[in-house]
Amino acid sequence: MANSAQAKKRARQNDKQRAHNAALKTQLRTAVKKVEKAVLAGDQEAAFKQMHESQSVIDRITDKKIAHKNTASRTKSRLVKAIKGMSAVKAEAPAKAVKAAKVAKPKVAKVAKAAKAE
Repeated sequence: MANSAQAKKRARQNDKQRAHNAALKTQLRTAVKKVEKAVLAGDQEAAFKQMHESQSVIDRITDKKIAHKNTASRTKSRLVKAIKGMSAVKAEAPAKAVKAAKVAKPKVAKVAKAAKAE
């Protein structure tokens, strides 16, 4: 535990900043999940619109160095690739995609590959 007044203040500041960063990480994950949900719904136009909104959230959080820039770029790339791959998806594929997304952790990339393979 902190002994000096300066160390106590620093500990308080660290706790406050950690909570703020955690909230931003949650926003980031939520933004990604919204796009994934739109992709699984099968509406490409809605998915593009959601991607546009989520992209600004992802970039803003990355600029604050809450997430690494390469991670953000990779995530955005995978989401866009999944959205663009939706045009080749058959009518019955969304049901299979939902099932696959619940099982696999790297959801969108695998779903898009599975849809293209069929």
